[in-house]
Amino acid sequence: MTETILKPGTEWAALYARCRAAAPEAFGADRVHNRWGGRWRADGRPRTSHSPVDGAEIAGPPMLDAPTAARAVAAAAIEHRAWTRVPLEERRTRVRAAVRAWAAHRDTLALALVWEIGKPWRLACQDVDRAVSGVEWYLDGIEGMLDGRRALDGPVSNIASWNYPMSVLAHAMCVQALAGNGVIAKTPTDGGLVCLTLAVALAVREGLPFTLVGGGGRDLAPALVRSPEIGCVSFVGGRDTGGRVAADLADLDRPHILEQEGLNCWGVWEYDDWDTLSDQIRATFDYAKQRCTAYPRFVVQRSRFADFLQAYLAASEQVRFGHPLAVADPADDPPGLDFGPLISAAKAKELNDRVAEAVAGGAVPLYRGSLDDALLLPGQNTDAYVAPVALLEPPRSSPLFHAEPFGPVDSIVPVDTEAELMAAMNASNGALVATLSCDDTDTAVRLAAGVRAFKVGVNRPRSRGDRDELFGGWGDSWRGAFVGGALLVHAVTRGPGGVRPPGNFPHYTLRPEGWEGAVR
Repeated sequence: MTETILKPGTEWAALYARCRAAAPEAFGADRVHNRWGGRWRADGRPRTSHSPVDGAEIAGPPMLDAPTAARAVAAAAIEHRAWTRVPLEERRTRVRAAVRAWAAHRDTLALALVWEIGKPWRLACQDVDRAVSGVEWYLDGIEGMLDGRRALDGPVSNIASWNYPMSVLAHAMCVQALAGNGVIAKTPTDGGLVCLTLAVALAVREGLPFTLVGGGGRDLAPALVRSPEIGCVSFVGGRDTGGRVAADLADLDRPHILEQEGLNCWGVWEYDDWDTLSDQIRATFDYAKQRCTAYPRFVVQRSRFADFLQAYLAASEQVRFGHPLAVADPADDPPGLDFGPLISAAKAKELNDRVAEAVAGGAVPLYRGSLDDALLLPGQNTDAYVAPVALLEPPRSSPLFHAEPFGPVDSIVPVDTEAELMAAMNASNGALVATLSCDDTDTAVRLAAGVRAFKVGVNRPRSRGDRDELFGGWGDSWRGAFVGGALLVHAVTRGPGGVRPPGNFPHYTLRPEGWEGAVR
């Protein structure tokens, strides 16, 4: 086997030097800064962090305490009030300049995503590109989305997970500012600090009212969720943390968007196009299934199981994973991998432990990949790497039965009847997406009506979507206003009095006007 090397010029030290050169105000020699009160500050206690790629120490988030976070929110409220008086055309000019700066620094932002959260180069570039193109779409159509609406009474507070710092978090921040709001974001503690800090620094230079603070969720929640200055809370993450945020909001009449995980399922019923399905299964391994719209559960008609298994194994054996920057020759492009490491060594250990517990409880391992098949550097740390695994019928006591694993571990459940298919696909009481592979489209659409997922694909996967595609969830997978297209703007602005926003709220669920169902 050809020996690999780290692609020259992509080292962590080289990346950090590029960030310091691009935005010296945001990056110190030995720490990253917070930004609040109109300036960058070397405050907070930097937490030790390690890259999932090779275990080496990298820049960690500067953790603020609760009193400092409260002062930052108060300062953001002052910025918000000033920003609401800026005319739309000026806001549009500044936001456009910010995303152009992102495009100019695209490779640096993408390389940060590789080192901080382990994204392969292709997916890292895609994350930055989607952020740029997504905001540009809003720039072109914002007038109609704001018709009859005004900014919130306070800034939008963003608490987001680490997996999409650009295309979800930074993108949303720009749209929120375009709509007339000041914006606060908490740096994800597990990864994405340097990428998000550089994106914010470039945007702040163009005059956008961004506040960026690092800290633990429990320490900062009183300020970022319950502070009276906050106009809206936008959260993306797991159900446990989302539940705590929802509890904090329970007695507040405050706009909110809480995107939470669900067990997204792929059903196979009366289906025979196995070559197509095999290609689709391989694509589900992108980024090690570390996204809210990943498909970690396949529910398969028992009479089709043998053919499904053949298609599944063919797909799994083609999956390529490993070090995102390992090359055979210095001139080579970064490798075209499906995924790199998981977000941390701790997450990899947790997932391996859950697989072992499920097997001990009766699950049958249908496929086990090996780190021997991974593209790695000689002698590198591999603590955060997990090879693909597929388990047949994990026990109901296992978290893998009812929760999203957030890693390359699939569970497969055979069923005999349509009723069993529906029960298995709805195991988590609500999901963001689902798919049904079925040769008869009418049958697929009929079955889709019983799936508790916001979007259901027929013979193709669904995703979060971009631009005008709506996004939300049913059951425990979503709380608050739905987003996507004009709804993202409506979720962070005030409309006519008495008009209820579409969403999934404690006292009502309202589908968007003209919504004819999520099946495609």
